[in-house]
Amino acid sequence: MAKYGVRLEVPGLLFIDTPGHEAFVNLRKRGGSIADIAIVVVDAEKGIESQTVESIKILKERKTPFLVAMNKIDRIPGWVSHPELDVVSSIDRQTAKVKTMFDTLFYRLVNDLNQLGFTAERFDRVKDFRSVLTIVPVSAVTGEGIPELLLVTAGLCQVFLRKRLQVNPDDTKGVVLEVKEEQGLGYTLDAIIYDGILRKNDNIIVMGINEPIITKVKALLLPRQPIPGGATEKFTEIMEAPAAIGVKIVAADLEGVIAGSPIYVVNNPTQINEAKLKVMQEIESIKIKTDSEGVVVKADTLGTLEALVDSLKKNGIPIRIADIGSVSKRDLLEASISRRENPLYGVILAFNVKFLQGIEEEAKALNIPVFKSQIIYELIDGYLKWLEEEKNRLLKLELDTIVKPGKIKVIPGYVFRRSNPVIIGVEVLGGSIKSGYSLVSERGVKLGEIMQIQYNSQPVNQAVKGQSVAVSIKGDITFGRQLKEGEILYVAVPFEHFALLKTKYHEFLSDDERNILDEYAGIILGK
Repeated sequence: MAKYGVRLEVPGLLFIDTPGHEAFVNLRKRGGSIADIAIVVVDAEKGIESQTVESIKILKERKTPFLVAMNKIDRIPGWVSHPELDVVSSIDRQTAKVKTMFDTLFYRLVNDLNQLGFTAERFDRVKDFRSVLTIVPVSAVTGEGIPELLLVTAGLCQVFLRKRLQVNPDDTKGVVLEVKEEQGLGYTLDAIIYDGILRKNDNIIVMGINEPIITKVKALLLPRQPIPGGATEKFTEIMEAPAAIGVKIVAADLEGVIAGSPIYVVNNPTQINEAKLKVMQEIESIKIKTDSEGVVVKADTLGTLEALVDSLKKNGIPIRIADIGSVSKRDLLEASISRRENPLYGVILAFNVKFLQGIEEEAKALNIPVFKSQIIYELIDGYLKWLEEEKNRLLKLELDTIVKPGKIKVIPGYVFRRSNPVIIGVEVLGGSIKSGYSLVSERGVKLGEIMQIQYNSQPVNQAVKGQSVAVSIKGDITFGRQLKEGEILYVAVPFEHFALLKTKYHEFLSDDERNILDEYAGIILGK
């Protein structure tokens, strides 16, 4: 960093490449992430894609500082590479047409990041790296921008991490990124050691599907750098793995280990029970099992389960079950129970997991909605969209059972029967009337109940504003006594319905219906 006049105070940087987000979400430890800082790589031409949004949201939730590498600037049509120059000078050397295209792509990226809640700017224009998200234009092919990317990364590390660089060799901790089967080795763990030192022959505790697993480290492996015409072995063995390092762990009984599980070293037999408890507590803090109403959540790893649970909680969604593994008949049963208590929560959210045979078909038969995705925020957004639509559908269904406000006028000269029942012509001035609705005069006199409505000599169940119809009214009334020509009548809304219309269903009423409801309230209160 001498070229830039910067003194590097951190001892070094460990870069972990996580293509996509599958392993990325497992970069977790209790209460946060093992990633101290992140570089989000964005294709300059494609911009921010779905899985990039996913990663950024998780970084934001875990409060992990990050910067953005705007990659593949060399793919901009007409770009001329200048690897000997710093990237800002290289941009300045381009033609006006290329600069315009670069600016278009750059500010599209800035706008996309702004939509995600970030103020972003090019690294050389940033004055406050704590409040502004830094973008570094780079080309992985030509190397342009890579020195600046390393410089900014190191600088941010020194700002955010200077007090967090102490290692305790007697307290070794790590996390499982992935569980892989390697030919000749069996099941292995790709892991990150973030505290202490892991050694060959150490005893470790990790979490299995059902219980903690204690096993001995047989080998620690690092990927071997391929040499043309040289050795064909994929890995080279090391005797110890200090923090912070990525390593492949070879040991027995790893098939059932959960990706995202913590790793603890337990060479002292007296530590085993304590370590088991720590692993169990960490897992149980993410997994959920209750008897209350809520959604059923299944995920493939602890990292994705944790992200799903956090997102659902932030959206106020209750959870009945949150667990690892395939969707089973038990999950279907839990969703069915939840559905009986509240149909809005009797659903299954499945992230990148299998369904046991026949489960999806049975879910359809039981009318249990199933949401599936390999992108966390899309899974959550899909459910939230359905939830809102279903809430409105159920509210409207319920609203159809409620007596709604209506206002009518008795049309002079249209009296077809004076009593038992009264049959008259009316004009609907607002709202609506239905067969079965009771009526009250504007003087507060209770009249009778609408038996039948006729429009154009045909019976109808409802009449709305602007229609003139004939209605028959049963009750102890006689036209000329309780009811007169030109009189204004209102639908008699029951008190419990009135209360619901003023609160729960108020937004579903038209302005016209709200006004009539207020007029009706004045009649009742003034009586």
